[in-house]
Amino acid sequence: MQFNYEQLDVAKLAKKLILFIYKTTQNKFPTEERFALSSQLRRASVSVILNIAEGNSRATKKDYGNFIKIAIGSTVEVDCALKIAIELSYIDQSTYLEIEPTIKELYFKLIGLSNYLEESQ
Repeated sequence: MQFNYEQLDVAKLAKKLILFIYKTTQNKFPTEERFALSSQLRRASVSVILNIAEGNSRATKKDYGNFIKIAIGSTVEVDCALKIAIELSYIDQSTYLEIEPTIKELYFKLIGLSNYLEESQ
C-alpha cells in the first residue's frame, strides 16, 4: 500500500533525519544517555514524519496544517537537542554540520507547506 505522504519531499527529508539521529545516538552518545537526551532526540525526529503522515491523511487542509505545525516544532526540537549534545560533548560540531542542511531544508519546506495549506483553506 502506498500513501501520499511518502512522495512528499518533507517526508523524505524527515526519514533522512531519523536515520541520522538513530545512527548518531547509537554510535556517539554515552550509554547512560539512552533514556535521556538520546531518547528525546529519537522521539522528536520520529514525531516529524508521523505528524506529516497523520496530517496528510486528514480530510481538511486546516487539520493537515495543524499537524504540519507540530512537525515544525519537532524539527526545531531536534535542532535544539543536537546543539545541547554539542555542549555536553556527546557530538562534535562536524557531526552537527553533517545534518544541519537537512534540518534547515526540512524546516523551510515544512513552513512552505504550512503556508500553502493556510492560504488554500
